[in-house]
Amino acid sequence: MSIKTIYVQAGGGFDNVTVGTSQPKAPGAGEITVRIRASSLNYHDLGVVSGAMPPNEQRIPMSDGAGEVTAVGAGVEEFNVGDHVVSTFFPDWLDGEPLQAGFGRTPGDGIDGFAREQVTLPATAFTHTPRGYSHAEAATLTTAGLTAWRALFEYGRLKSGETVLVQGTGGVSIFALQLAKLAGARVIATSSSTAKLDKLKTLGADAVINYRDDPEWEKTVRRLTDNRGVDHVIEVGGPATLAQSIVATRVGGQIAVIGVLSGRTSQLPLGQALSRQVRLQAMLVGSRRQQQDFVRAIETTGLRPVIDRHFPLEEIVAAFQYQASGKHFGKIVLDI
Repeated sequence: MSIKTIYVQAGGGFDNVTVGTSQPKAPGAGEITVRIRASSLNYHDLGVVSGAMPPNEQRIPMSDGAGEVTAVGAGVEEFNVGDHVVSTFFPDWLDGEPLQAGFGRTPGDGIDGFAREQVTLPATAFTHTPRGYSHAEAATLTTAGLTAWRALFEYGRLKSGETVLVQGTGGVSIFALQLAKLAGARVIATSSSTAKLDKLKTLGADAVINYRDDPEWEKTVRRLTDNRGVDHVIEVGGPATLAQSIVATRVGGQIAVIGVLSGRTSQLPLGQALSRQVRLQAMLVGSRRQQQDFVRAIETTGLRPVIDRHFPLEEIVAAFQYQASGKHFGKIVLDI
């Protein structure tokens, strides 16, 4: 038996993506084998595959993976054959504070990922999926969903009645919008697309701003909050938006810095940050325990992810090209 597997060669680049095979591995003690049914695209994956954040050796891409358990190794009690599971972004970060920098142990980057039909990994590299979720829905949780959950609840301690600013219509921002509304918060959302702004309103956004038409959108945010500013910002833009996010935040408010869409180097407007006493928290996804908490919250609230489009595994390059076009609203899924 061979397993259909996608590879990206050292250095990355869409021209260096190939469809091949790999060999199955029986689970050892503490391991499970999972038939992967879906993965979802993240900007981190795009960076690896496109060559913007290239692997230094041949790599199986994709950090998100969902499917069902087909075999269980000795000593595994948490999972049984047939259970539906979803991967974790940091398979060694089980709980507590993060202890490692970077992506050396992240599937699809430092280690092989989930662009394949089957994997065998330690049981702790997975959690159960929410009851009633499809594999495609579950595959959106590992990176985007958990990042939004951690930003708002683990770090932000979001309360009903507070105001959240979300940027754009990628997976993290839409999850943050949905979670904030479920918690009883007010949401202000930004996009450069009128059509996408309309969709954000249908998801519950209380106010929307077209940042292309309103380049000083931070002033509009302040007007919308009676000059107080928002309590929380989901900051995905990076250098191009951070200074404006600080102005848009209330005194003592919180900015979760989770994206670098406009670049990786920023000149922090320290004067504004100090005068407003904002709290900036840079964060990368979350721990296994946080993912388990997130799954329980989904089962309680009935949250469903927004999936824009599905691609078969073999069309992974076309899926990334679609992501890079910026036309999507929500998550893009690979069906495996």
